[in-house]
Amino acid sequence: MKIVSVIPARGGSKEIPRKNLVKINGHPLISYTIKASLKSNVNETWVSSDDNEILDVASSYGAHVLKRPAEYATDTAASEEALLHFADNVDFDILVFMQATSPLTSAEDINKGIELMSVYDSVISVSELTQFVWSGSTPSYDLDNRKRRQDNQKTYLETGAFFITSRNALLKSKNRISGNIGFTKVPKLHSFDIDTYDDLEVVKRLMS
Repeated sequence: MKIVSVIPARGGSKEIPRKNLVKINGHPLISYTIKASLKSNVNETWVSSDDNEILDVASSYGAHVLKRPAEYATDTAASEEALLHFADNVDFDILVFMQATSPLTSAEDINKGIELMSVYDSVISVSELTQFVWSGSTPSYDLDNRKRRQDNQKTYLETGAFFITSRNALLKSKNRISGNIGFTKVPKLHSFDIDTYDDLEVVKRLMS
């Protein structure tokens, strides 16, 4: 059973230019996800990118690298396009799709997800959402019967840190997750995903 991880990391980023290479504590953002993968039970850690500088940096931190065609690295390209390109070029049985924008992910989180693949078709990282949620202007709870937080049905946030699936499931569904889906519950401190400068500042403070 060959388990590999892939970290898609394109060169373009609108909100934070060159986001994958932004320094946190003197190291590029992508290095933290690479190091977590290398410490985990993953057999091989890969970075897929259209950007030569990102590939060079990834290689210097111990990752295998795969040059991704530009058409799979546009603003509108889905991550699944990068995953399917990866599957065409790298052999694996189980794929751990990781995101460089979640630098607080730990090897232990990844290993818990891999273990769950013995009973699920796909696994995603989540954290428990304890706040009350509104969708637009509509609450997810009864305004006239507001329950205590601990009495509500558990709600989970998809952290985006990692998605795990098999080669067969990926090729059949063309989706990062499919079939019977399991949750790897990660600590809230590991759930932060960097999309904006505010997110980046929060993570820098947590990691300082």
